[in-house]
Amino acid sequence: MVAEAPIDAKPGLIRSIGTTQLALYALGSMVGSGIYGLIGKAAGEAGSAVWLSFLIAMVAALLTALSYASLGSRYPRAGGAAYVTDRAFRLPVLSFTIGLALVASGLTSIATQSKIFAAILADFAGIEALPPTAIAVGFLLIMSGIVFRGIRESMWVNVVCTLLEVSGILIVIASGISYWGTVDYFETPPQSTDTGIALVVLQASVLTFFAFIGFEDAINVAEECKDPQRTIPRGLVIATASAALLYVAVSITAVSVLPWQELAAAPSPLTAVLQRSAPGIPAGLMSFIALFSVANTALVNYVTASRLIYGMSGQGLLPGFVGRVHEVRRTPHIAIAVILGLLLLLVVAGEIADLAAATVLLLLVVFIAVNASLIVLKRRKGEALGQFEIPLILPIAGIVVCLALLVTRVASTDWRAPALAGALLGLILCFYAALRMTTSKIR
Repeated sequence: MVAEAPIDAKPGLIRSIGTTQLALYALGSMVGSGIYGLIGKAAGEAGSAVWLSFLIAMVAALLTALSYASLGSRYPRAGGAAYVTDRAFRLPVLSFTIGLALVASGLTSIATQSKIFAAILADFAGIEALPPTAIAVGFLLIMSGIVFRGIRESMWVNVVCTLLEVSGILIVIASGISYWGTVDYFETPPQSTDTGIALVVLQASVLTFFAFIGFEDAINVAEECKDPQRTIPRGLVIATASAALLYVAVSITAVSVLPWQELAAAPSPLTAVLQRSAPGIPAGLMSFIALFSVANTALVNYVTASRLIYGMSGQGLLPGFVGRVHEVRRTPHIAIAVILGLLLLLVVAGEIADLAAATVLLLLVVFIAVNASLIVLKRRKGEALGQFEIPLILPIAGIVVCLALLVTRVASTDWRAPALAGALLGLILCFYAALRMTTSKIR
């Protein structure tokens, strides 16, 4: 067993999350603003067969999601991936790197969403005179206030936002379902005749896989779930399956309403679909829904990052004071404040697009580590079984899929994201070394 430092927090977190709330939490993280633009890029690669790419990506994502579900039923801890890798490999430097890579991913996602929110709000409300950075800062202050207020309040905001963003996709599907069956759903771009439809669809599935990223956030609120051994597996499976159904249905609708060439060229693909299939619906409706979608993605990542820091503090991977819980609000207020400070620096600093792309690569490394952790823990004698066990072949397949995706991304012509990912890993290791020298709590 791995020795753990006690969390300097009394009282602890509140257990208030049920299966439905957790499923909406994970679904809200997956069905974010990305799908609204991603579907056009994917259609440009796979043509009308883009729905097949989403189907393949769902299978790939479900492999790792099932590993998370199994680990969550075994070890319902706020540290999530950092905790399970620590338990499996007993290498503090690996757990620290995994945990901070996830925190970095959350920070860049929140900062990116704040800028997107500012741009959409300025255009939607006609307030171009107000600097976008000022809007983004105000957005971050509101998000931090909600997260500090409590997990119940955060979850209710998440439920409202998730229902609204899912309703946007359902509106697109409902408005265009009469077009179903009017096109060849296996038509691919002309260049695919040389490589074959299977390879084109597989290549596009590398892109569509990232529409499913977000399921990993669920495990980090494990200590706030009621009956987490059951809630986490059920919530994760429901969320991933629901996202898959929505993605396949909306992609079929999109290529049925618009030729895939137009869909690929549209700056806002789903808005273009809605304007063609239901011209009577106000054009600003999708922008309005997008505001809630962006806010929801930021909120989920904020909650996740704060719980990661809280959990890592409890493991002794971070100083104990950052894991303290507010006596009244029962939230990790120090972690929330630290995150807010870092976010304000990121937003004011300017361009963060390359940083966001780099952290996506780090997420794939995290997924590989999580799948490997489950393999080690399943094979180790004396480890307690969870209430949701999966065959060993599934985490092995998860590693193969994530490795293939990682190699594909790194081998692309864009060298900046891999280089920045390497630099981020280097910074995390330097931070670990510095903490190890200055505090006895880092093992």
